[in-house]
Amino acid sequence: MNKFLFPVYAVILGVIIAIATKNKKTWNTKLLLSFSGAFLLALTLFELLPEVYNHLDAKLTGLYIMCGIVLQIILELFSKGAEHGHVHIHKNETNFPWLLFISLCIHSFLEGFPIHQHNDMVYGVLVHKIPIAALVSMFLFQSNYSKLQIIAFLLVFAVMTPLGTLISNTWEPIADYAHIINAIVIGIFFHISTTILFESGEGHKFNLSKFIAIILGVGIAFMI
Repeated sequence: MNKFLFPVYAVILGVIIAIATKNKKTWNTKLLLSFSGAFLLALTLFELLPEVYNHLDAKLTGLYIMCGIVLQIILELFSKGAEHGHVHIHKNETNFPWLLFISLCIHSFLEGFPIHQHNDMVYGVLVHKIPIAALVSMFLFQSNYSKLQIIAFLLVFAVMTPLGTLISNTWEPIADYAHIINAIVIGIFFHISTTILFESGEGHKFNLSKFIAIILGVGIAFMI
């Protein structure tokens, strides 16, 4: 059970990073995003993809993965890309960002489904959520939202992934559709991770620090 709470710890760590960096974006955040994108993509390929293809028809699996990609694109119409590091909250905005909140919660809820006691996907979600939580926290702290609204936002965001894991592991009616949902989540992970990797570069120039972060992400994912 402690392993299932890793996504909550990731959000807590993200908030700490946001406070420690005084709410300013740094190159370290970009490197962490690059590492997390490579790590999540590699773990999805090494762990989740073979498992799904072993249980579902190959062509249908591809269809479900494409559905996941389309679903994530739809979610990003409302979140504006917060799932991969783009958070746009206007400092003078006082209305609660419900579209961003709901979109992030749906994304977080679904990414909890592939996590099981026997696999390592929890580490991919953990590493993915740290920089996202940090960036979301930075922008929330710079907004005019009340402290209660910010705390509620981060609290619900933190528990959505464990909730998805809990339902996928304990609710029997969902068991028959577990691999289909996992295939959809693969599509979500593919879209998120590749977007992070493609967008974290500057002017398509070779960046040694980013390259090392990506290699480390893939290498660590392969070894665990």
